[in-house]
Amino acid sequence: MGKAYSRGTMLQRPTYVRGFISGYPSTHLSSRHTEAQPTMRLPYTPNPPAPANDDEAAIISRIQARRAPRPLQPLDLTLLHAPAVADGWNSFLGAVRTRTSLDARSRELAICRVAVCNEAWYEWGHHAPLAVAAGVSADAMELVKGELAAVTEDARKAVGLGDREWAVLRYADEMTRNVKVPEEVFAALRGVCSEKEVVEVTATVAAYNCVSRFLVALDVGERNGTGPDAGGQ
Repeated sequence: MGKAYSRGTMLQRPTYVRGFISGYPSTHLSSRHTEAQPTMRLPYTPNPPAPANDDEAAIISRIQARRAPRPLQPLDLTLLHAPAVADGWNSFLGAVRTRTSLDARSRELAICRVAVCNEAWYEWGHHAPLAVAAGVSADAMELVKGELAAVTEDARKAVGLGDREWAVLRYADEMTRNVKVPEEVFAALRGVCSEKEVVEVTATVAAYNCVSRFLVALDVGERNGTGPDAGGQ
């Protein structure tokens, strides 16, 4: 099945990787092109951070504690231009990611579908491996990248996407692309989720729409215009 992503076939601009542009023979490139690199629309804040006062130092410590053992991420270093926003973001996303009752498969599938719909490939690059680690097959991830309407029940079951996973994917798709969710799609989710889980799925999809729009607007991580199969995170 072709990779339709979310809004028809995506036109991809050339991407710059280690001195060459993917999709173009290196012999056809000028030195100007080979030296160009994509950049985020704002400079990242310093890493290690340089807090202006004790309040900012406490905010940075809270973000570092949530990320540990990983270092601060490009998203963190962007948000820290506005420390109070970064602090609220860290608390909210921390609850969505680590304090709900959702199983990891459902959570990461929802996030990955949001990333596909919004062409937020930095988000995809971080969460697709988490979905796979949670037991989602590579073939299932290929379906997540395509148009869900084109997937038959037999096809999605063949790659291990059960009724629960499929209901979550369809719900994330409708919330992200159309905002209003059809009754049939909601009923499918309600049939496999408790009231608490419905709220948690809805909050997860809403939160990662926020994340993806922030990432894409500023090109955090320099992944705009690439695709889900581009290397790097």
